[in-house]
Amino acid sequence: MNHDNPSFEFLGLSFNPSNILMLFVTCLVVFLIAFIATRNLQMKPTGMQNFMEWVMDFVKGIIKNNMDWKDGGRFHVLGITLIMFVFVANMLGLPFAIVWDHELWWKSPTADPVITLTLASMVVVLTHYYGVKQLGTKGYFKTYLQPMPFLAPLKVIEEFANTLTLGLRLYGNIFAGEILIGLLAGLGASSIFGLIGAAIPAIAWLGFSVFIGSIQAFIFVMLTMVYMSHKVSSDH
Repeated sequence: MNHDNPSFEFLGLSFNPSNILMLFVTCLVVFLIAFIATRNLQMKPTGMQNFMEWVMDFVKGIIKNNMDWKDGGRFHVLGITLIMFVFVANMLGLPFAIVWDHELWWKSPTADPVITLTLASMVVVLTHYYGVKQLGTKGYFKTYLQPMPFLAPLKVIEEFANTLTLGLRLYGNIFAGEILIGLLAGLGASSIFGLIGAAIPAIAWLGFSVFIGSIQAFIFVMLTMVYMSHKVSSDH
């Protein structure tokens, strides 16, 4: 567990190449899944096409539970992209971690708060964009004065709170899971008795982490659609 994050500077800014690598891998895996699932479309879906259609229906259900499909249908592709991206990102660090020269190179990108808060910020910015697009600039900012104008500062604070909770919830769950897996792996590598004692808990925790990673991907997309519905639906 004693390792640092790799870094380099460019134009006075510090970058983490591990994050860049893992984001690239995540995007590549999501692209390959989508490409393989849709390259030979059939009227009776089987295999990967069946899986992709299930994901589409699942996300469609999330949207319909939070807003009218007339308003929410435009976010279908966004929801599919987010749930696949977050799920794959959550899973990458579960099988193993790669540490080279005391620097961590392979991990779940969502185990880094910079990544999750950036995702959360992107979602919140999109909610404002679509809110203005749907209601108009005047109509959108008028929603901050409803039902009572003196509540406007609290609504502004709520936007920052939504960003923090959306990003840190995802980060906390994935990071904690990888820490425990790392501790169990260290125990297993310590001795033959440690290996015997850590084997069953490690397998159980890996299975539980897959469940948690799936739930967190669902929660991230669900909250995204909740925040979006509050901005674009005229009855909110």
